Amino acid sequence: MEEKASTRIVVDADACPVKREIMDIAYPLGVPVLMVSSYDHRLEPEPGLEIAHVDRSSQAADLYILNRVRRGDIVVTGDYGLAAIALAKGAEVIGFRGHRYRNETIDSMMARRHEQSVIRRSGGRTKGPKAMTAEDRAAFQQKLTKLLQGRQEKE
Repeated sequence: MEEKASTRIVVDADACPVKREIMDIAYPLGVPVLMVSSYDHRLEPEPGLEIAHVDRSSQAADLYILNRVRRGDIVVTGDYGLAAIALAKGAEVIGFRGHRYRNETIDSMMARRHEQSVIRRSGGRTKGPKAMTAEDRAAFQQKLTKLLQGRQEKE
């Protein structure tokens, strides 16, 4: 496996339901993966994977990622705040269902997240994310593969 220094996948791994899919796509393409997780979530080492365990505080994984993400990285996360800062640092960001976060839409996503938190703080209820489906996994795999192949064609 030949590593490509210009592209690396950085994963917010605590709640990530597509860790296996990421490795199955990245390893054959020679793309290194960094998975960041609290010590509560045990990750097993494998070729092409760097694991970083952080303490269990609520923002520890996000801060670790933000201190290390660089232009050209691909960040996999479901966290809008992490996505916004990673975009600002020049990374591309993809959600667990294959949704691409973009500079043009992240502000409205953050505003919606804030509105939802205001509702919850005042005693209201909001819907959580839907359960992950096989179709969601397939969409993620397709989008990540397309993103990585597009980068390889440019190099």
